Amino acid sequence: MVAAAVVLRVFRRLLRWLARLALLVIMLLTLQYSTPPFGADWMAIAVLAKGQQFDYVGWEINAVAVKGGQTLWGIHPFMSEADRTALVREYMADLAAAQALESEAAAIYADPAVEDPALASADVRARRSRLRADLQRRQALVEAILEGQVAAVLVDEGFGLAGQLLPPISMRFTQMPNLLIISPRDEIRFEMGMNLNPMPVDEQAALEARIDAERGVSSIIVPLGGIALYPAMILETTSIEYALETFTHEWLHHYLFAFALGLNYDFAGETRIINETTAQVFGQEVGRLVLERYYPDLVPPPAEPAADAAPLPPEPPVFDFGSEMHETRMTVDKLLSLGFVREAESYMEKRRQLFLRHGYVIRKLNQAWFAFYGGYQAGTPGVAGDDPIGPAVRALRDASPSLHDWIVTLRDITTRDQLVQAAAAAP
Repeated sequence: MVAAAVVLRVFRRLLRWLARLALLVIMLLTLQYSTPPFGADWMAIAVLAKGQQFDYVGWEINAVAVKGGQTLWGIHPFMSEADRTALVREYMADLAAAQALESEAAAIYADPAVEDPALASADVRARRSRLRADLQRRQALVEAILEGQVAAVLVDEGFGLAGQLLPPISMRFTQMPNLLIISPRDEIRFEMGMNLNPMPVDEQAALEARIDAERGVSSIIVPLGGIALYPAMILETTSIEYALETFTHEWLHHYLFAFALGLNYDFAGETRIINETTAQVFGQEVGRLVLERYYPDLVPPPAEPAADAAPLPPEPPVFDFGSEMHETRMTVDKLLSLGFVREAESYMEKRRQLFLRHGYVIRKLNQAWFAFYGGYQAGTPGVAGDDPIGPAVRALRDASPSLHDWIVTLRDITTRDQLVQAAAAAP
């Protein structure tokens, strides 16, 4: 009986892995129709970014091999839930320690008083290397545990078949590539995106300046939290809450590949904004559900009701980032619509300095910045201006009896008009 159970478990793992491979093939076939065409503009930008483009093929080969071994031979199905959550917590704590050692070594190299930084940081770097090697040994198991926890909640929410999540969830922590965004200067529009190797800030600024000067566009290089390859790329993090939200966000992208909202992901248009906004709201909600089930002590406490007390004297007005950013976006849209490009760019720089004075570090505020962040309308407040996509996505969620019903409604919506009409017709 025991031998039969082991064989059955291995067989089920093999079927799950075959399903993952099938999804990968489908996604790669779909991707060739979803990415921007390699036209003259794209090639010109690629030449300027030569040597910095991210090696997806090498990353994918390694990730698929690691996931294959973990799926077939991993030990997480035989662990208790208490042992699983304890292992995740320990991994995140050790990762934080490794990052602290890396920061310590970087500070030694940056200190002009240190004559020989290699010698001075030798012990720190050795401890960091040992810890990183141990983390690498445990990483695939931690990923599998988090995948299983997210999958269990998603199945309970109606996204499974015969107790199995479809598509199977597959995520890989990694050092994320950067994303180069190109927008025209005379309007805010996501015209082109290109993934680049992680770059220091000085190299980012130099490449942006060269592209802007030679192509007459607005560009910016931004960090990414995840990319929905298969397995999905997930930014290395010490936050369990962030990891769960991002796992869920990227899984929904995988799920939507079978429906119009995913198949028509157009990078530069409104379908992308609907897709990304839906995934962001979905990730936040499901991530909290997973946190409540497996890591309840990490759930943020509810806001305490205000106690009855004598009225306090009025306080100075608080800087409202959302309303200030909304005002910025609306003003920029107005200036650009009137053809005042230089005036809009000068205004954005003044506003960036305003945000900086209030503690909001924005390296560069331009048309490309708004083109990218305006596509995530459940994130940075105000960046979308008067775009109705974010409110409509949330209105449909409020009107839906369950997460699954909400996604079923949204998965075939691909235009702003369709979305607004659906939200208006919702009970």
